Amino acid sequence: MKRFFYLSAVCASALFAAEAELQTIDVEAKAYTEIVKDVHAEEIKSADVAEALHKQSSSILLKRRSGISNDIAIRGQVKDNIAVTIDGAKVCGACPNRMDPPISHILANNIDYIEILQGPYDVENFGVLSAGVYIHTIMPEKEAHGDLNLNIGSWGYHKGSFSVSGGITDNVRFLLSGSTEKGGQYEDGNGNDFVGQIDKNIKAGTAMKGNQYKTKYQDLDAFSKDTIMAKLFWEIADNQELRLSYTGNRSDDILYPSSPMDALYDDSDIYDAEYIAKDLGKYSKELTAQIYRSEVEHPMSTVYRNSSTTEGKPTEMTHELNTKMQGAKIKNSFDMDNHTITEGVDYSLRNWDGGYYQNGTPLPPAMFASINDVDTENRALFAKDKIAMDKLTLDLGARYDDTVITSSDPRQQENDYNEFGAYLLGSYQMDSDTKCFAGVGRSSRVPDAKELYFRNKAGIEVGTPDLEAVINNEIDIGAEKQFGSSSVKAKMFYSMYEDFIAYNTSNVNAKGAAYHAYENVDATVYGFELSGSYFVTDALSIDGGISYQRGEKDHPLTNQTGTDLPDIPPLMFTGAVNYDYDDTLNLRAELIGADEWSHFDWENGEQELDSYMTLNLKATKTLYSNFEVTLGVDNLLDEAYAVSNTYSELTLLAGGDGDVMLLNEPGRYFYTNLRYKF
Repeated sequence: MKRFFYLSAVCASALFAAEAELQTIDVEAKAYTEIVKDVHAEEIKSADVAEALHKQSSSILLKRRSGISNDIAIRGQVKDNIAVTIDGAKVCGACPNRMDPPISHILANNIDYIEILQGPYDVENFGVLSAGVYIHTIMPEKEAHGDLNLNIGSWGYHKGSFSVSGGITDNVRFLLSGSTEKGGQYEDGNGNDFVGQIDKNIKAGTAMKGNQYKTKYQDLDAFSKDTIMAKLFWEIADNQELRLSYTGNRSDDILYPSSPMDALYDDSDIYDAEYIAKDLGKYSKELTAQIYRSEVEHPMSTVYRNSSTTEGKPTEMTHELNTKMQGAKIKNSFDMDNHTITEGVDYSLRNWDGGYYQNGTPLPPAMFASINDVDTENRALFAKDKIAMDKLTLDLGARYDDTVITSSDPRQQENDYNEFGAYLLGSYQMDSDTKCFAGVGRSSRVPDAKELYFRNKAGIEVGTPDLEAVINNEIDIGAEKQFGSSSVKAKMFYSMYEDFIAYNTSNVNAKGAAYHAYENVDATVYGFELSGSYFVTDALSIDGGISYQRGEKDHPLTNQTGTDLPDIPPLMFTGAVNYDYDDTLNLRAELIGADEWSHFDWENGEQELDSYMTLNLKATKTLYSNFEVTLGVDNLLDEAYAVSNTYSELTLLAGGDGDVMLLNEPGRYFYTNLRYKF
């Protein structure tokens, strides 16, 4: 298999990057990207972007943690192996247990479209190892307009949101958007809410009685969330524009039933400023300069659980964390003959800090700081070139990173990483209906502060301070074909990871606390994706996709025997039938499913999950051109199932035999949305 893909890289190094125009949004779509469009209008069930993406693409796995703020995996990769940006600003979560992943800090109602990059084919952003999720929020317009939304759903869910946009003067326009929402504990297909799922696991021995919610808290809502987004765009001159934006999120009492703690609140603030100048001269077709800053606060606690009281005495534990991310980027592009050249510099500084409290009193930071004020500072140079040659288009890029990671704890070593990444992509337009594409790339990401320095509440080191950076050497090949009223797109990829960072449960001492649990191991991940659409008539269409991945370590981790990588889902499927009548009525029926998990990292906590198939229905009707009503039901057949696994790196509820709790998906869910546009 490896030999085949190495040969493919040589043969295909002059191919890749097919480009197509989307009528609904002005964005260049490439063969190695997926685009989820018109998110704020289409994904109105809830604010959870992870759930929306899981429904849209067979290559994206939902990592369920709660009723909101869930995570994703792309091609079997999670955490920092995926880079997330919001309007170009890199965003990080504060929780080391992934309760507030980066994608959770923006809401679906504020998003215009999302680009999903697959592979190491981006040199502009830091740490794009295996994928990038680039979120583009709605933009202010010169003409005054806005909308109001009211959404209600099962289990007490309700949400209200608004947006208004327009021109203040001929050169200045603004946008203001806000929302508030609240949801109760969802019930799975067996009729169990969060309390019921924990009870079931206590009986099965995969949770302890101390993990259950106290009686007085068993009727708590699952979450509440308020947001605001403001933008101001100033057209300084005909060829210059200044863009300012702010996004604020305030979430309270988010319940995580399969974890021993819940989030008391999760607050984030994202500030962004961007200057764009076009046509400054022969060597500056477009110049952009951007600065951004994000701040996240995330305290999680046992206060709602039985474990916060022992023999009538308070034993509440709180783990309080915050992270700040600030960055700047300058890039310039210009044309030269058939080349479009872009050059730039990129800088970012992330600070991550956390510590433990018992009954409100901080434990000594010298012993009990989980992440002790760690800075990750990156400086980078990048360049790329797009070369148009009749039917052949080449796209190449390179990036050099210098990254220094330091902890304020003098006992923890400083780490310095210097990495070089590059890619070569190409596409060939064989005829008006057929494109083939391929590429080869190399990218890297450095270990994060948790992987290097994390300490548990007993003060024992979980992180491994001498980890190497992860390298991804990847090859992609594929083709697109139009057949009259239908289209199909097929892709294959093969990733060869050097020093993949894996969690090793075998590194456990006599007290049951992991010690230097992370280790580097070489690994491979490969798979394919097939997607397509078919217009049966002008009104009736079918679309769908399937994906499959396999991931294997080159050798077992220390004191283990298995080689399966974690977070690698089985065969996944999405399919839908759409009916559009006269632009006023849209009906959609979608199937989402997956095969059973036959390859999983059982030595590090993963379990065999059953196959599943769910049916979702949605109908949207436009009335009087500016009023829209949506009715929908997800999981119509009320199936009881789980989509994501139980990798030991996450702190999950566990029983005496070491097995952990698996969180089921929501059962049958009804919702309606009323939207008024003006």
